[in-house]
Amino acid sequence: MESSRKPTAGENIAVLRKARGIGQARLARRMGITVSYLSKVEIGLRPATPTVVAAAAEALHVTTARIHGQPFADPSEQADLLNELRGAVRRHTLPKEDTPARSELAQGLQQAAQLRADTKYLELLRILPRLLGQATATALDAGGDAVAWGQVSDLYGCAYAVAHRLAQPDLADMVVSRQQWAAQRTWNPAADAAAAWNEAGTYQSAGQYDDGLAIVERAISHYGRSRSDGPEPVVVLGSLHLRGVVLASRHRDKEATKAHLRYAKDLALQLPDDRLLHNLTFGEGNTALYELAAHIELDQPDEAVRMAAPLVTAPPTGLKPNRVGRFYIDLARARLATKDLDGAEEALKPAFTVSPQMAEIHPMSREVLRVLFVLHQRSRPDLMAMAKRTGLAS
Repeated sequence: MESSRKPTAGENIAVLRKARGIGQARLARRMGITVSYLSKVEIGLRPATPTVVAAAAEALHVTTARIHGQPFADPSEQADLLNELRGAVRRHTLPKEDTPARSELAQGLQQAAQLRADTKYLELLRILPRLLGQATATALDAGGDAVAWGQVSDLYGCAYAVAHRLAQPDLADMVVSRQQWAAQRTWNPAADAAAAWNEAGTYQSAGQYDDGLAIVERAISHYGRSRSDGPEPVVVLGSLHLRGVVLASRHRDKEATKAHLRYAKDLALQLPDDRLLHNLTFGEGNTALYELAAHIELDQPDEAVRMAAPLVTAPPTGLKPNRVGRFYIDLARARLATKDLDGAEEALKPAFTVSPQMAEIHPMSREVLRVLFVLHQRSRPDLMAMAKRTGLAS
């Protein structure tokens, strides 16, 4: 995926600031950070973290997607495939596809879930439009069949993952509304809660952490009144609390972070291992990874590094590549924050091995690479190879 160099979030902040005729001091005041910090973010000596990007977007009156830019090394194929997905999502009541054989649809659903978990976003994007049409046609023909509509809802969950990772916030919003539409036809509160998890994710991506928290807390309240027995309610409710951990930590609300984490840990004790249901992963292993990430957001990188040590030696079992890859990206962030440059680079390498497509486009893997690249590390061949894969070097 090599191409010309792609601008980073920090560089985009500088470009947008200058285009609006705003000095660093003025923008720093609006963002609530020091001029020195902003200057380092712009030139690549500090990473543009999610909270920094959210503050810059609000101060500059742009979206967080505009700050992150388009990190794709080959945008042409993505653009064509995304247009196909937009069309399929727009035609949510008018699928072009016919109802397939039950075995064909089951195979497609299994493939989509696996590609999402493996962070193979392009491969997933290639099959989603047709698969969405087939699943919707099946559900419409089946009338009020709750299982059929549940399959449509879960597929929209896969579509949300693609739209989110490929930095398409408008598409992600539309997908979530379609997922809610399908979930309401399942008569299953778990499907509604899974849709709410993604809805909160759209606020998280936009840097509107307080609104995202409100969505999570409302979903927890609604779902808590209709809980059933078995692993499903544990996975769904636990996942909502994990979303709350991310939102609260980025909102710098330590008490809310602790509360959501405490509930998640208590729920995780009820599962023997991490489970994947409705595209939600929950268990003790994933909860630990969310706790580690929260330490980074709350400016406690030393604690995150300490937590990571046993996880590197003995990674949690049962977690899919999307979660393992994110763990290594977070570990790289933590090590960079503690000025362990060699350790940050070493942490990124397995992320590119386990979940290459996510590592290539994830905002924080790119920001860590950018800082390492700027800090006199250009001669390191492994670092250069990763930078080329992300489009940070040509």
